[in-house]
Formats: sequence, C-alpha cells, structure tokens
Amino acid sequence: MNHIKIASEYITLGQFLKYAGIISVGGEAKIAVKTHKILVNGASEDRRGRKLYPGDLVKVDNNTYKVE
Repeated sequence: MNHIKIASEYITLGQFLKYAGIISVGGEAKIAVKTHKILVNGASEDRRGRKLYPGDLVKVDNNTYKVE
C-alpha cells in the first residue's frame, strides 16, 4: 500500500492522481478517471473533483493508496 500525505483538509481525485504519479499533468485527470478503474473506499468513482480526506483508501487499477 502506498501512502499519499496531504497538508490540507482534503484533496480532489484529480490532484491525487497527479501526486500519486498516475498522471503527469492535471489536464490528464479528465481522461484518467474514465480510462482507469478507480475505487474510493470500495465504491467506483469517475468524478475528478471527488474530495478525498485522510483515511480514504483509493484503488487505481491494481494499486492501493491511503490518503494521510
């Protein structure tokens, strides 16, 4: 499991994808949420603006990340 540390109250899924290294620039987020299988706390997610909070588990394809 990979850990992504944030300094604010929450982070959007689009920002998360960039910080996790899944995409290289924020503009790719719109396409990435449609082409990758993304689960947030076990539920399918395709909104790049979805807010992620510390403790959330994000699974992208076969990789699992924890927001801290």
